[in-house]
Formats: sequence, C-alpha cells, structure tokens
Amino acid sequence: MKFNARKYRELVQQDFEKAWINSGEVLSLKSPNNVYPRYGYSVGEEHLLFKTINELRKAYVSLGFKEVVNPLIVEDSHVKRQFGKEALAVLDRCFYLASLPRPDVGMSSQKIEKISEIISRSVNDEEVAELQNILHLFKKGKIDGDDLAIEIAKSLNIDDLKAVKIIDEVFPEFKELKPKSTTLTLRSHMTTGWFITLSKVANKLPLPIKLFSIDRCFRREQGEDATRLYTYFSASCVVVDEDVTIDEGKAVAEALLRQFGFKKFRFKLDEKRSKYYIPNTQTEVFAFHPKIVGSSTKYKDGWIEIATFGIYSPTALSQYDIEYPVMNLGLGVERLAMILYDYSDVRELVYPWIYGKVELSNMDIARNIKLKEVPNTIVGLKIAQSIVETADKYAKERSPCEFLACKYELYGKNVKVFVVEKEQNTKLCGPAYANEVVVYQSSIYGLPRVDKWKSYFDHGFSTGLRYIDSFAYLAAKRIEEATFKGEEDFEIKVRVVESLSDINLHMQENVRKYIISKGGKIDVRGPMFVTVRATIS
Repeated sequence: MKFNARKYRELVQQDFEKAWINSGEVLSLKSPNNVYPRYGYSVGEEHLLFKTINELRKAYVSLGFKEVVNPLIVEDSHVKRQFGKEALAVLDRCFYLASLPRPDVGMSSQKIEKISEIISRSVNDEEVAELQNILHLFKKGKIDGDDLAIEIAKSLNIDDLKAVKIIDEVFPEFKELKPKSTTLTLRSHMTTGWFITLSKVANKLPLPIKLFSIDRCFRREQGEDATRLYTYFSASCVVVDEDVTIDEGKAVAEALLRQFGFKKFRFKLDEKRSKYYIPNTQTEVFAFHPKIVGSSTKYKDGWIEIATFGIYSPTALSQYDIEYPVMNLGLGVERLAMILYDYSDVRELVYPWIYGKVELSNMDIARNIKLKEVPNTIVGLKIAQSIVETADKYAKERSPCEFLACKYELYGKNVKVFVVEKEQNTKLCGPAYANEVVVYQSSIYGLPRVDKWKSYFDHGFSTGLRYIDSFAYLAAKRIEEATFKGEEDFEIKVRVVESLSDINLHMQENVRKYIISKGGKIDVRGPMFVTVRATIS
C-alpha cells in the first residue's frame, strides 16, 4: 500500500487532538521541568527591571499607598511654574515633542498625468475633485496620516500599493516635510506629573492622601553609558496632610526599603537643593545592604545612596492652588535593581540582549532539548507507555527473549507490540537504556541515576527524559505509520547511542553553539541495545 501522507494526516488529526487533550490520563507527557515533549513549552521569565517594579508596587500597596498614573506628556509651562528661575536648566534636559506639519498640496495637470500613468488609465474630473477634497481634509486633520493611502485608493478604485506609490512619486510636498517643535515635553521628573495630579485631588480626597506612581521619565543626556539612560523608571510617592515633616519621608523610606533586604539607614541633606522643595528638607537616603559589602565599587562598605525625599515648597504648591503640605519621595528603579541583582552597568540590566552577554542556565538548555517525534493517537501514546513499562520490568532478563508489551486495535487492525532481544547471552536492554538526559555546567550528559552521578542531578537540571522514554515515543509513532500503510511486521532498534538524534531528541542549533562557546560538551554516548517489534493483522 502506497503511503498517502495527506490522507494519513487527515485520519489521525482527530485522534491527535484527543490524545493531547487527554494525555494526562494516558501517559505522563509533562516532564519535571515543565517541558512538553512535542511543543517544548516552558515557564516564561520576568525581566529583572519589571520584576523590581512589580515588587515595588506590592511594597507601596502594603504601606497603604494608592497607585495613580501621572501625566507623561506635559506643557513646558508646568516646568516653568514648578522650577521658577531654574526652569531653563531643567528644560535643557527635557525632550521636546515635534510633529510634521500638514502641507498644502495642489493638483496640477502634471500630477494628474503622473497619477494616470501609475493607475494605467485617465483620471476623470470627479476623481480629481475627490482627491482634492481628501488632501484638504488631511490638511485640516480630519483624515489621519495612516488613513491617507486608504482614502486615495478608495477614491480611485485602486489597491493600497498604488495609492502609496502615488503619495511617494506624485506629491513631493510630503517628502520635504520637516518636524516642527511644539511646547509639549516628555516628563523628566515625576514631580512634574505630581503637581498636575495633586492640583485635581488634594482639596477633594480625605487626608492623609498617600499616592504612588512607578513610570517612565526621560532625560536628554549627553549620551547613554554605564550609569545613565535616556529613559528610566521613577518609583515615586507623595503624602499630603495638614502637618507633614521630613519624619514622614524617613518613615516611608525605611518601611519601603526594608522589604528589599535593607536593614540600616542614614539620612543626609542633599546639596542639590531643588527649588520645588522647602530649603533644608531635601534629603538623601543611604541604606546598608550586605550584598555590596566588599565589592569593587565605591560602595564597598555596604552603604549606598538609593532614594531622595523632601517637602514641596509652598510657593510651588501655590501655583496649583494646593494648600496642604506634601512630602515627596522617589527612587530610581534601575538603581535598586542593579543593587539587588549585582549589576554595575545599567545598560546590561535594561538591555541585556544588546549590551550584556547572553547567558543560558542549565534549566534554559534543558528546556530546549525536545522530542523529535511523538505518536499522534491515544493508542500510540498507550503503546509508548507499554514499551517503557515492559523495558523497565524485564530489562535484566537473559537473552534471547521476547516480551509482549501490549495489544491494541489501531486503524481497524490488531497490533501486538513486543520488546525483544535476539542475540545470545546478553540482556533484554543494554546498560544505558535508562540513562537520563541531564544538563550540568552548560554541558549535556546521559547518565544513570546512581550515587556516582548524584551531584550532576543535584546541581544540574534534568530533562526528565530517559533514553527508553524518548525512544518509545519514536517506536510508537513508527508503529502507527506501519499500521496505516498495511504492513504486517515492523521492527525498530537502537544500539549504541552516539548523539541526541539516536534517541529521538533534538535541540536548536543556536543552543548547541552556545554550549560549544562555553567550552561545554554533549556526551550522551552509551550502549542501549533495545529492539521493539510489532505484528499487525
């Protein structure tokens, strides 16, 4: 019988879906490291920066603060109101937003002729009028830039690609556009947003008001380096009450940072003295963390500046009609994350795939080792399970020998599956049949779970797959195919294992290259000597 791949796929599709939905009842397809053999599914991983943000959010909430979102895009007039004479210095660090002006676009006879060439027909007067109307509406802002090509295509009854070509080749006005600056800025300090938010709520909510926001700020630095980026996350909070002092700042700083392992604190007046703070209230928070004791940084004594707080100036608050005192505390999330996760370069923390070195853990490598082939039906899964159980039960039986693993009906045929060994004076299975694939120190090994290799399993990461397990999946898949083809006898064997592919496993080439680059190896060699035979009638 000639093998019809299309018919085979159609025939097993329904059983395939049932098999994977019900696989928990049939065969343990999920290995201990959460790897699903067919799909390589694995648990995801948080970015360390956003992990720190999530922990900060929980910490603030636990202290009774309510989360808010402060304005990110603000008029430069707010900076002038808050910073007074210092506004120019602050605005020098701000990114101003710009936009492309909407051009006046005319419809000359040359343009109409060019459009006719592009669409391969003449443009009539009604279409010209419609085009002029579309361009007029675009100029007035009633048609967005991303809809312009669509509207032109509709008016001329052409496809979008020709409409884009018309815009590109017929209207040079669009190419000549240059951004025009606005008075809008990207927030450089969370304080800029706090004044706007508090102006709306400070006289409405019951006191004390405790709010926090963790969000991006932007700074027009001279360039990005190990200590600064153009954008960073500020974890900021405010406390509004009738009588707020720097003691509130100290209390919030300690309560917040203790949740991250800091034990001791020092407070020092900040020499920068921002104008929006009352004089002699702007305070730097130094905290002791045992993780940085003895490090090569200037903080090797374990003390590091980590936050700043102060009391907003009544003069600045009056600009927004805020009548109550306000304590503001802020810290840079990246700075905290660098301390917690031992980074010296903020770029490597925030952009690890661009600036840092790609590092794969033993777990990462193990999760990339997947089965090449698996059975498509529930019966196939049961056959694989039976092969494993039979091999485990009779592995040490002297040969020649043959053991019935299972009997099932598959595709209308009766299938008997045996685990056999025909050679004299050996055993049903070779000594490596139960070796388990484990990753240890960026290398892949196939090892038995015995005391000699205990440290590899204790300190490495196992795939949860033994040689017999992965081979049984392949054998069952081949038995399914042989049954569908109408074969009467089928046999599959594996003798000495030399590579992962010999036991129905594979991994991505980039992971293989990573192992080699780390001086690791892939050593799964071993005598397996397992044969599976099936009779089909």
